[in-house]
Amino acid sequence: MEPAAIPPIEDRAEREKLEVAIDDCVRRFYAKGANDSLLGPVFWAIHNLDQHMSVVANFWSKTLLGTDRYQGLPFAVHIDLPIEPEHFARWLELFTESAYEALPKTQAEQAIAKAAHMTQCFQAGLFPFVDADGRPSRIPVR
Repeated sequence: MEPAAIPPIEDRAEREKLEVAIDDCVRRFYAKGANDSLLGPVFWAIHNLDQHMSVVANFWSKTLLGTDRYQGLPFAVHIDLPIEPEHFARWLELFTESAYEALPKTQAEQAIAKAAHMTQCFQAGLFPFVDADGRPSRIPVR
């Protein structure tokens, strides 16, 4: 289930302030991810990190402010990454820390709810099978 929408922010100064906070959140998250022993190798593989972080900030701007700067498909970008089920809990943990550090509480909670929903959806899409040991898998058991 998608997180409930919060009332839109109409005040221009508040919207601009939130845009700065979103950028800060994304930068904090990527710095933490790059320095993390589990997530670091995935983050290091990102080509043109500044451009990528701009795209991610646009995604969160669309999510939190309803802007139209992001038109992508986040799941498709993650299909070929070398990620495993255990990456998702750590990703959400670092994102949660970053959101609470950088965003106002209401928007942090909305972003975290969206991120939690995305981790569930991405895992279901990337690991639709269960292996012989009962772990999520990309490949069906034969």
